[in-house]
Amino acid sequence: MQDELNAAAKEEPAARCAETVPVESIDEVIRLFGVFDENLSVIESETNTRITAASDNIRVEGESENVRIAAVVLDKLISMLRKGDRIDRSRIRYSIDLAKEGNADLIDQLMDDVVAFTHRGRQIKCKTLGQKRYVQALKQNTVVFSIGPAGTGKTYLAVAMAVLAFKNKEVSKIILTRPAVEAGEKLGFLPGDLQNKVDPYLRPLYDALYDFFGAETYKSLSERGAIEVAPLAYMRGRTLNDAYIILDEAQNCTVEQMKMFLTRFGEGSRVVVTGDITQIDLPKDRKSGLIHALDVLGDVEGIKMVYLNHKDVVRHEMVQRIVRAYEKAEQSRGR
Repeated sequence: MQDELNAAAKEEPAARCAETVPVESIDEVIRLFGVFDENLSVIESETNTRITAASDNIRVEGESENVRIAAVVLDKLISMLRKGDRIDRSRIRYSIDLAKEGNADLIDQLMDDVVAFTHRGRQIKCKTLGQKRYVQALKQNTVVFSIGPAGTGKTYLAVAMAVLAFKNKEVSKIILTRPAVEAGEKLGFLPGDLQNKVDPYLRPLYDALYDFFGAETYKSLSERGAIEVAPLAYMRGRTLNDAYIILDEAQNCTVEQMKMFLTRFGEGSRVVVTGDITQIDLPKDRKSGLIHALDVLGDVEGIKMVYLNHKDVVRHEMVQRIVRAYEKAEQSRGR
């Protein structure tokens, strides 16, 4: 008899309820729901609720726990809009994940944490907890390794912190470098002199610097040597004092190149090494200097390793799905 009662209890549907979230105007609702209600569709799908809007509130209906999560996320998203933040589907999904984990309060921390400003005045904020840990590590450590897939903001946030340190006169120079490793094309077939040949490899670094300084200011600082963007080979034999040094695409360094780079910085300098160990373009008989460094330097005082994953991808949501698919493929192959 008791078993039958237990079975009946399990079959009973979960309690349903409704909750309202206040809004200031219908325009606020329109911005929240997105073009053709694309944001609304994501929230309803991810929380399994039904959401409708009136002129002064948004009504959420469904199972009690789902309603609670959806209402909390809606309230946080509305706060983002009121502060001038943009919301998209990937950010909505991340907020829902935090709420489901019982960490809805952390959404506020991400909203309030302004890292830097672009030259046009746009605020740069951490969009995920992984990015927040990364920025905190950059503030507290002399050498930081950031490892993660494409789109997680590894390079962009490092440049933002470098620019901030430069403007605060904590360093007198910014140096950005990356190995000029071919990924299909051969350098010799590219037109121009050596600088013209390697410039395409450095373009992502230029783009980030233009964002923060503007083209004219960047050109002026570059001409007087305050900013340097160069291939990794140009670092050999130098001692870099009072500089913020960023090594990008470090997975394509050899072991020898990584050791050379990490022994270049001098007094007053800080170093950031970024890379994605799933995108190594070195010949198969050469070990990645980044992988080797992670093994060798993991316990060295003053060095911090920060690992980002698909949840930290802040580009188009399709990038997050692609990264996740590749991660699953790698795991299934036992790598």
